[in-house]
Amino acid sequence: MSAAIPEKPALEGLESKWGASWESSGTYMFDRAAALAAGRDGVYSIDTPPPTASGSLHIGHVFSYTHMDLAARYQRMRGKHIFYPMGWDDNGLPTERRVQNYYGVRCDPTLGYAAGFEPPLKGGEGASSKAADQLPISRRNFIELCERLTVEDEKQFEDVWRALGLSVDWTQTYRTIGDPAQRVAQRAFLRNLARGEAYQAEAPTLWDITFRTAVAQAELEDKEQPAAYHRIGFAKPDGEPLFIETTRPELLPACVALVAHPDDERYQHLFGTTVTTPLFGVEVPVLAHHLAQKDKGSGIAMICTFGDVTDVVWWRELDLPNRTIIGADGRIIADAPDAIVSDAAIEAFAELAGKTVFSAKKRVVELLRESGDLVGDPKPIIHSVKFFEKGDKPLEIISTLQWYISNGARDPELRTKLISRGKEINFTPEHMRVRYENWVGGLTGDWLISRQRFFGVPIPVWYELDADGNKGAVIVPSESSLPIDPSSDTAPGYDERQRGEPGGFAGEIDIMDTWATSSLTPQIAGGWESDPELFDLVFPYSLRSQGQDIIRTWLFSTVLRAELEHGVVPWKNAGISGFIVDPDRKKMSKSKGNVVTPAAMLETHGSDAVRYWAASSRLGTDAAFDPQNPKQIKIGRRLAIKVLNAAKFVYSFPTPAASPVEAVETTVTNPLDLDLLAELGRVVETATIALDGYDHAKALESTEQLFWTFCDDYLELVKERAYGAATPAEQASAVTTLRTALDVFLRLFAPFIPFATEEVWSWTHEGSVHAAQWPTPTIDRSPTGLLGVVGTALIGIRRAKTDAKASQKTEVLSAIVHAPTERLALLRLAAEDLKAVGRIAELHFVEGPEITVTDVVLAEALVEATD
Repeated sequence: MSAAIPEKPALEGLESKWGASWESSGTYMFDRAAALAAGRDGVYSIDTPPPTASGSLHIGHVFSYTHMDLAARYQRMRGKHIFYPMGWDDNGLPTERRVQNYYGVRCDPTLGYAAGFEPPLKGGEGASSKAADQLPISRRNFIELCERLTVEDEKQFEDVWRALGLSVDWTQTYRTIGDPAQRVAQRAFLRNLARGEAYQAEAPTLWDITFRTAVAQAELEDKEQPAAYHRIGFAKPDGEPLFIETTRPELLPACVALVAHPDDERYQHLFGTTVTTPLFGVEVPVLAHHLAQKDKGSGIAMICTFGDVTDVVWWRELDLPNRTIIGADGRIIADAPDAIVSDAAIEAFAELAGKTVFSAKKRVVELLRESGDLVGDPKPIIHSVKFFEKGDKPLEIISTLQWYISNGARDPELRTKLISRGKEINFTPEHMRVRYENWVGGLTGDWLISRQRFFGVPIPVWYELDADGNKGAVIVPSESSLPIDPSSDTAPGYDERQRGEPGGFAGEIDIMDTWATSSLTPQIAGGWESDPELFDLVFPYSLRSQGQDIIRTWLFSTVLRAELEHGVVPWKNAGISGFIVDPDRKKMSKSKGNVVTPAAMLETHGSDAVRYWAASSRLGTDAAFDPQNPKQIKIGRRLAIKVLNAAKFVYSFPTPAASPVEAVETTVTNPLDLDLLAELGRVVETATIALDGYDHAKALESTEQLFWTFCDDYLELVKERAYGAATPAEQASAVTTLRTALDVFLRLFAPFIPFATEEVWSWTHEGSVHAAQWPTPTIDRSPTGLLGVVGTALIGIRRAKTDAKASQKTEVLSAIVHAPTERLALLRLAAEDLKAVGRIAELHFVEGPEITVTDVVLAEALVEATD
């Protein structure tokens, strides 16, 4: 039964009204039975980004998730069965850091579990980010707090998504820390391990000293930092100095070689010789490598283990020794490298042991000044330094034992396959494919997936311990036992009393990088192995929708895991959203402190208005947002209100009994009416092609443009006919056209402003507009241009009254419309409508160079002249 048309339609309250209605009626639920009947081609599946459930959503989330929802709503109206789940990315450093700051605690794995533990703080008031100020608790207690807080955050996120009108199937949700997700992540890892794609290695590792964890290449962020070149002399065999310039003099004890470009004539005679390091007296070779830069510093650099990623490349390719001196805490280790042997050198190193790199640098500079090996004053520079994207201190490189998954960096065959898979994916916009290809082509190391943290998916292995308690062979669980936590679950074939004992076992305590789980979102949401029927229906997915900043992480890693496990691409299309930038064109991010949270914005302006703003930007295009002057959002709100008011006006005309809307071809006879429907048909075709190509902005623009013409011009032109001022046939033509056009506009606008369109649809239709069929052209004809020329003439009539400072309701005794010959014939077809809307008694048409209205004689003016 249709709903009553309200006396004063309003946007307020529509989100809660229709959100509850959609939920109760299951409007967006995935109908598996119907999908099975339709087959794989009848399903449209979306690999939804699981937002990090730590803190709050920001306007960038609203932007990109709206883009994804537009595709879902459009494809649903095209008759597809939509598989549209929602996940929550719970594990990882952001969650741990939020828990630490929110509850005032930190994890200490050496502590025992405290039953019934309640944290000292709640809500972050009075919390300190310093570890010394946080209460140490057991790993299990810490994980319980992570679980508690992420559940609270997820509920808040879901409320925002529902308010935004995401047409998600809320029965299809998952958590990346939940048992099903852990089972998938651990199963995939074990299969990687069995195939030799996962392996453990001692290697130089990018290390965040704040979080005490390894960091992968994909998680790096370059930041400009102040530094200084120190000119330091090494001793050549003849005693003469060889000067290098370095920003890291504290790494002198870790120096293993000097390197220059092979074409650098200044140093070619030194290649193959050795020099001696100042302070520590270690003899190191002078070598050639193409990565050395002639114009950087003195053109010859010291290779240390390890100052930066180039040091790692040199170390590996030149087969150099490892003299790492920085520990996991970011301080200089206690024991000097074996190459440092003299008493003076050992004494010098002892002065550095235990110091931070900053303090060690200061002391080394002092020692070099005292020895005379530092020449001149340091030269200040600004250079790029690598940070963990979620950290606030420069990364160090230390040697650690870590788990890796092959990603093509050292496997040319796999790299070629991954490039080939990228070409199978339809990227929108197309140029985003280049970012993927550049990332794959620029990989320098395999994917480091282990993390020395606490809240995440455990790496599912144990280790045999030999008679001396040393780790030996890896022990793996059966897939049927997953998920498991080796730190608390007993290794198969052992007794728990054998944990940590010689001849017993040890559990792996590292967890997986969060991307090692998120890279499997298609498998997690689709029920890989646990629900083969569903997985076969949805995988490979139809769409991956995401931001451009995680092409190198989420998009690439998902393609990698799909290739390793299934040998196919994980989805057919990748829609890449641009960034939200502030009025100064700076990207909005939490780290920059310029983020706008969406909840208040949705409440202030309404969800349809916010969605309109997001939909107005094409994929891959950055959008500026000024919270003090959200112009585009205000335009969207105006549009949504206009849809309500225009619909109420259209529905005020009763449908003639003899002319149902379905009989458009026979009922609509007036040339102006026919031209409107022809124009509308062209818009339907344009919007359909645009949305098929994920160009939602073009679809919205073309629809909105004609809608305003419909409201501002067409409604005014035909309302007198619709009221019955002409013949019954002319009235039927006008009313049928009005209702038909509105019906089409509602469906065209439905993906963009779902609440206003659903409200209007309910006034005269059964069911949801979002389950209605996507429109097709209502008549088979091309536009003649009549609507446009009549609209131009109408503007001229209105302007004449405005210039005369008369009301638009003022009667006009006569007026002349000038137009080119070919336009005059069209204008005459709409003469009666023009006369009606302009209240013109006599309207004359005269040939002229352009459409203008002249000689307008107003009835009021005539009366005044007579007086």
